[in-house]
Amino acid sequence: MSGSSARTDGPARQAGTWAAVLRQVPPKVLRLGALGGLLITVGGIGAGAVLRRDPLLSGTILNAVRYGHGRDLATAVVFAGVALLVYSWVRLGRMVRAGEVGGRGVVLAAAAWTAPMIIAPPLYSRDVYSYLAQGAVLLRGYDPYTTGASALPLPLGGNVASLWQDTPSPYGPLFLMLAKYTVAITGDNVIIGAVLMRLAVLGGLVLLAWAMPGLARHLGGRTSIALWLTVANPFVLAVGIGGAHNDILMVGLMAVGVLFVLDGKHVRGIAVIALATAVKATAVLVVPFLVWVWVARLSGPARQRFLQACAVGGVAFAAVFALSTIVAGVDLGWINVLQSQTPLLTWMSLPCAVAELLYHSVGRHVPGATYEGFLGFFRSAGVYVLAAVLVRQWWLARAGGVDAVRRAAIALLAASVLAPSVLPWYFTWALALAAAFAWQDRWLAAAAGFSVWMVLVTLPDGTIVARWHYGSANPVIWWSYLAVTVLIGVWVGRALLARRPVWSLVKELKARANDADRPTRVGEQAPPEAGPAPRPVEGDEVAGEQDTSGKQRGSTGG
Repeated sequence: MSGSSARTDGPARQAGTWAAVLRQVPPKVLRLGALGGLLITVGGIGAGAVLRRDPLLSGTILNAVRYGHGRDLATAVVFAGVALLVYSWVRLGRMVRAGEVGGRGVVLAAAAWTAPMIIAPPLYSRDVYSYLAQGAVLLRGYDPYTTGASALPLPLGGNVASLWQDTPSPYGPLFLMLAKYTVAITGDNVIIGAVLMRLAVLGGLVLLAWAMPGLARHLGGRTSIALWLTVANPFVLAVGIGGAHNDILMVGLMAVGVLFVLDGKHVRGIAVIALATAVKATAVLVVPFLVWVWVARLSGPARQRFLQACAVGGVAFAAVFALSTIVAGVDLGWINVLQSQTPLLTWMSLPCAVAELLYHSVGRHVPGATYEGFLGFFRSAGVYVLAAVLVRQWWLARAGGVDAVRRAAIALLAASVLAPSVLPWYFTWALALAAAFAWQDRWLAAAAGFSVWMVLVTLPDGTIVARWHYGSANPVIWWSYLAVTVLIGVWVGRALLARRPVWSLVKELKARANDADRPTRVGEQAPPEAGPAPRPVEGDEVAGEQDTSGKQRGSTGG
């Protein structure tokens, strides 16, 4: 990210009607992306995080798609859908970089791609079953902060992943209330309950789309790029919306709250951040940074301004959060749940990755060393490092303004990688704010490649590939798959910048070598000399297109 000023979106910025917007986006991009979403939905029936006993499929021939070769075929269909979705996203991204498609066009494409996945089975995670179970626990009079899904009968309790059967809810009161009323409406029908939860999460994506133009205006980015990185991102759509993760609802509220603060509506912004925290506690991390934004706009001595912003903002935050807690009928037990160590281990958490790599390479040869000891030490060290990073970034943000929001995004990213347990959708936390800044081309390509890698590193049924062992499966297959996902991510980044793939360069060099070795027949005249070859189009240029200043369009501020 760079601090350059916001760029216009070219001709697309002047499009005033949705009919004009529809003409901006090629129909092929809309159709292929929508087809990709449809294939993901159809394949998810067998390859997704399916029910233990599906009332729609059990006892029918279609139940075969959940086992053996039928499941393999369903998985292939999901990957084909992901490929089409990624292809459409990259094509749209190249047009966005060139200024041919504006923010409304990106939103239109995202809506077309998302629509088929609204009724899809849960994808890339079983978390939505946990949400419904926690809502049922609250509805039936239990304390969700002390009681897990194991207290419930089938189907609400039995479809929760075994790892979380006895784990209390770590979520805030607003989200538990949302889950409670969802179960009150759908009863034991887990299929309809999952769809309703996805619609609630989809509201977060709508809020994110609404807030992104204002955030880009304040933070110096391009609206179309910001929307392309967030609401149209296959990572956000397939994993976030497909998995119906409450993180999307949280970041949508968080983005709106940050926008309100940047617009000078400080109390209202802090109140919305409190609602985001009442969904998931991570949102509270941005509050101290927004206080600096508020302090910079007040008049008077520095100490007085700081105390005033903290007092008024603290009262607003506490009032909204307390009201959410009272209305939901719960207490603050989620704080104790957050302090407990989760059994989940992935290499997306740097402390877990370091602990496992060091133990399996060195530690197991050291007398007295244990795996649990290594893991506990590095997890604790990660928490201390995270605390130091958060404090440092907060102190460096005391000038307020845009820099405070940038450092808030850094703090969210640090929380995504240094927490004791990290899951792919955690990276939407930082993305929701970082997308609104001006991006250099190389970092935009890296973000695109990383987003696609995050989709591929998690299988449709929720299995995470980035870890040390894979049970009874052949590790060679999994390590090979992990390497292929990295290569695909690199290809996506190069394709976004219109860089020629390696194999096309090799083919051209081979053709030139063959032409050089071919003998010239007697009497054959050499072809007339051509003029100078056109200069190759670089990653930040679009051939033949110039803006009003005469410069090539396509740069994203880098």
